[in-house]
Amino acid sequence: MRSAPALLLLSLAPLWAAAQSYPVGFGPTPQLPEPERKLIPTVNIAPASSWGAQQQPSAAAGFAVSAYARGLDHPRWLYVLPNGDVLVAETNAPAKPDDGKGIKGMVMKQVQKKAGAATESANRITLLRGLDGKGGAQSRSVFIKGLNSPFGMALVGKYLYVADTDAVLRFPYQQGDTSISVAGTKVMDLPAGTINHHWTKNLVASPDGKYLYATVGSNSNVAENGMDAEQGRAAIWQLEIATNKSRLYATGLRNANGMDWEPQTKTLWTTVNERDELGNDLVPDYMTSVKEGGFYGWPYSYFGQHVDSRVSPQKPELVAKAIAPDYALGAHTASLGLSFYNAALFPRQYQGGVFIGQHGSWNRKPHSGYKVVFIPFSGGKPSGPPQDFLAGFLDQDGKARGRPVGVAVDQAGALLVADDVGNVIWRVAPAAAAAPAQSASH
Repeated sequence: MRSAPALLLLSLAPLWAAAQSYPVGFGPTPQLPEPERKLIPTVNIAPASSWGAQQQPSAAAGFAVSAYARGLDHPRWLYVLPNGDVLVAETNAPAKPDDGKGIKGMVMKQVQKKAGAATESANRITLLRGLDGKGGAQSRSVFIKGLNSPFGMALVGKYLYVADTDAVLRFPYQQGDTSISVAGTKVMDLPAGTINHHWTKNLVASPDGKYLYATVGSNSNVAENGMDAEQGRAAIWQLEIATNKSRLYATGLRNANGMDWEPQTKTLWTTVNERDELGNDLVPDYMTSVKEGGFYGWPYSYFGQHVDSRVSPQKPELVAKAIAPDYALGAHTASLGLSFYNAALFPRQYQGGVFIGQHGSWNRKPHSGYKVVFIPFSGGKPSGPPQDFLAGFLDQDGKARGRPVGVAVDQAGALLVADDVGNVIWRVAPAAAAAPAQSASH
């Protein structure tokens, strides 16, 4: 039986959690300002620069950074295979001719070019193997080529699943393979087309290997292309692997990206990029647990029942059931990567927490994101403010040396970060263990 002081401490814990200081636009209950509508929306992209030969991001105290691989072609997503091999999706947007029309489309093309995001897609997955004495990969090989803007990857049994922009493909895989030359088998169509506004499609397998979950972002900022263009989008899909039957699992998620299973509760969590053009501090991107059948508001409302008056017609019956997300990640941070830490290499305070790759804003003054943050968890829920874990992607002149996207924990327990502007995979490990002289087993 607990003592009276212990019971008092437990009863006060929620109050202490609520009293913690969170940055503006972060945390479980962010303060949301009134919307701001401007005739000319804010555009403030950090121009793409490059890392100097001796430059790298700065990690949290006690950690060291190494370049696990350089000279890649727009690496955006990562997947670690059971034998320690690391898969990298080198990818960019496909052709989408109807997504760039008019003045707004022209502005977006200029923004992408300035940000270093206008490169042609390499359409391949590269395999990195081993670890040398300097923290870099010992070998590199083209694993799968000829894809169509690939992004998410998931291994289930003897098959590797890859999410192209328009389909989920299945490839035979044997442990130790350094390349796959056979064509993939399509197991599921994904919404794409000539708009395909949010083209990245991510994948995660259920812990029991029975299902795949696929993210599909919206085809617009806030349904300005009409809801007919949003069929099957702004959602997470569930695919039953044994039957290839698919269904909508959760909806109203404007642009879900990273997905992972919270280690304690085995609940699916995702990051979501929210809508734009409502001001510097609206609407916060977020991470949330994903409820089966849940509706999260887009496009009719945000962060629960905050109605977006730009949407017509309104749907108050949907707004009434919109689920407020669990944790805000800051407005316009472009929070993409999400990976729970379930290894033993990092200090105890990192166990069970989550790393978030924030690609960075293009329409906020001052900039937001452009870093990797860590958020502690307790009892299956976020338990504190975000902590900067890997920063320095913006230089003193406001130029982007790099932009973090996917994050993953490697076989040794280090954190890998895909930097699509720097064309680098960074590896972060405790300083004393940053470059062990050993290779992954195959």
